[in-house]
Amino acid sequence: MNILVPLDGSENSQKALLQACDLAKNQQANLILVYVVDKPISLNLLDRKEYLEILRKFGEKVLIKGKQTAKNQGLDVTTVMKEGNITNEIVKLAKIKKCNLVIVGSKGLGKTARFFLGSVSSKLANNSPCSILIVK
Repeated sequence: MNILVPLDGSENSQKALLQACDLAKNQQANLILVYVVDKPISLNLLDRKEYLEILRKFGEKVLIKGKQTAKNQGLDVTTVMKEGNITNEIVKLAKIKKCNLVIVGSKGLGKTARFFLGSVSSKLANNSPCSILIVK
């Protein structure tokens, strides 16, 4: 069994990781942690490069912390960093790794932002090739 856990550094993604660790231990599953650097389209080239570098560094820290959390629970994990549309990259990785489950934290976007953007967890629920567990 393969469990994919998208991380973004939020409290809810940490809760999702802890839930995934419990499930991985009980089911003897492989745990895959992913951080996706969202590539903005509207920034100019210089601002975009700096912005992406900041996000990559943040993503590395998030994955290191996630890996340590899993290690503290006696689990080995695979970490992956992707770049692109967050939902699309998670869906592609779930397919490539033949994941049986994606465990994701719910994210508290405001009503206006959720109306225009939709949340990652909502988009995953509609597009994932496997089951989704959304942790609050």
